[in-house]
Amino acid sequence: MIGKLNHVGVATPSIDESVKLYRDVLGATSIGEKFAMPEQGVWVCFVNLPNSQIELIEPYGEASPVHGFLAKNPAGGQHHICFEVPDIIAARDDMRAKGATVLGTGEPRIGAHGTPVIFVHPKNMGGVLVELMETPKEAH
Repeated sequence: MIGKLNHVGVATPSIDESVKLYRDVLGATSIGEKFAMPEQGVWVCFVNLPNSQIELIEPYGEASPVHGFLAKNPAGGQHHICFEVPDIIAARDDMRAKGATVLGTGEPRIGAHGTPVIFVHPKNMGGVLVELMETPKEAH
């Protein structure tokens, strides 16, 4: 059912500081611009790798869901992993049929790549928050 690993989401108290780590310490050479996603309560920045991406996420506003994660992990850390799926509705229905909890209303929302996404609760995914993302129609 799942396709390729699209990205690993990393929560951070400061995207600017995290960019320095990926660029200056790890040698990343392709890093996108930071942009706001107020509807999801996050700032986002993608670090492009040869085979995937790192999605840096920083809280946007006081209601950001990332605040809770950073309260438990003040330095930040791995927040989620994202896999591509060919059909987000079929993936959601399959997850539910298998007893997994799809977070929120279960209705897909538009993610940072401009494609529909859902999140599956870590309790059903071996302790890992899993994002399922409909495979983008165009390169990203």
